[in-house]
Amino acid sequence: MRVKIYQMNADRDLHLIKFLSLESMKKFMGVDSVDPSLYDEVFNAELDTDDLEDIFVRFNTEKHPLFRGHSLSVSDVVVTGKGAFFCDGVGFKQIDFDESKTQKPDDLMRVLYVEPGKVPYEAEIRNELRSMQRAVCDGLIEPIFMDDDCVLVGNEESKLRGMQGNRHLDGGGVLAGPFFICGDAGEDFRSLTDDEVSRYMEKYAEPEDISDEETQADVGFTLYGL
Repeated sequence: MRVKIYQMNADRDLHLIKFLSLESMKKFMGVDSVDPSLYDEVFNAELDTDDLEDIFVRFNTEKHPLFRGHSLSVSDVVVTGKGAFFCDGVGFKQIDFDESKTQKPDDLMRVLYVEPGKVPYEAEIRNELRSMQRAVCDGLIEPIFMDDDCVLVGNEESKLRGMQGNRHLDGGGVLAGPFFICGDAGEDFRSLTDDEVSRYMEKYAEPEDISDEETQADVGFTLYGL
């Protein structure tokens, strides 16, 4: 289920209404609705739930590798297939919210994100090292360059950290933990094209059942003597 989270940008919040309840915000601003132009998109990905209370707990504990914001709090807006919901002092309240008026970083890169046991989906990651590290659950990123100007980016330490097996590599071996596919722009990465998204969506469409034993058996070291 696609879930989006929006949080108020402090630089555009000139009246310091961030973290106010819905009624307090309306009364203070003298308006009947929330101003979406004050908000940034900080999450746009697939979750296994659209229950608002579950989402609140998750984004205050484990969060998500693609999350770009702070812990979910009052004044944040969560959008699901059921509508837009304001995180209030107690619970959530459904509101009108024009997402087209929100903002997000200019350096976002269109990728295909692949998690263990799930079908792949399109996502956006900031085209900078720290965000790419977070996307693969922190640690050293491991780029695997394909022969079609695309790059598979995973976590170099995924098996050592006991991450769940995800997909098999074409040449043998197991990929563990979440990874993403992006484009190869020479000295940098780039967004995927429509054709590249379709190609890798089809390639990784079926989640694979890879046992922990198989994943750990694929861990190996090569020692070189002088």
